[in-house]
Amino acid sequence: MYLEHANITVPSIDKSVDFLSAAFPDFRERGGGALFGDEKLGKWLHFGNDETYVALQEVTHEVGDVDNNYQTAGVNHIGFVVEDIETIDLRCKSNGHEPTDASSMGVYPYRNRVYFIDGCGLEWEFVQYLSDDKSEQNDYQL
Repeated sequence: MYLEHANITVPSIDKSVDFLSAAFPDFRERGGGALFGDEKLGKWLHFGNDETYVALQEVTHEVGDVDNNYQTAGVNHIGFVVEDIETIDLRCKSNGHEPTDASSMGVYPYRNRVYFIDGCGLEWEFVQYLSDDKSEQNDYQL
């Protein structure tokens, strides 16, 4: 089993695509168009590769501020398992994004994590596991 996609509403598809393109240069537009067939309602875009993608919806009405503070209902962040976290970290930084305080590079023996906020205010997590042992990957006692 794997997660095929996450569908999120964003204030700007372009800003989300800009961030995701920096993190994943192999991502591309898989499809897109008018939201529910009516451009007045907004637009949608599936952005990813052949295995996974992020479904982005941009609506024409005000969507409000993105709230990912863990104190309210909603999406707090979306996480990707990656093979080379340092490269993603450098690509995101070179695109003008700074890691958040929640990042934990070199803190845990079996994984590194880095979090970024995109141009829409959404938080994205990237994790690299440093062990193939699932019990070590999923060690929450650290």
